[in-house]
Amino acid sequence: MYFKSKKISLIILGITSLVCSRTMLVSFNDPEGPNLLIIAVMAMLVYFPSLAVYWLNLSITGLKRLLLAISIQVIVVTILYFSLR
Repeated sequence: MYFKSKKISLIILGITSLVCSRTMLVSFNDPEGPNLLIIAVMAMLVYFPSLAVYWLNLSITGLKRLLLAISIQVIVVTILYFSLR
């Protein structure tokens, strides 16, 4: 799958980082719920490692490259969840 614009891939990575950070923070048993600022900061912590992997000049391109970056986000969220829990 070839994206004509790289902005589409970056927007997809941004949305998945927001979803992953929101899911992680909701899974904590907090009666007040997660704060929007905390969700945004956590999303940035998840977004930047996946962005670094996405921008590396790897031999993979297209959909595989995007899925690799999304899997990095899931791994980072899993590590953060178990370390903050």
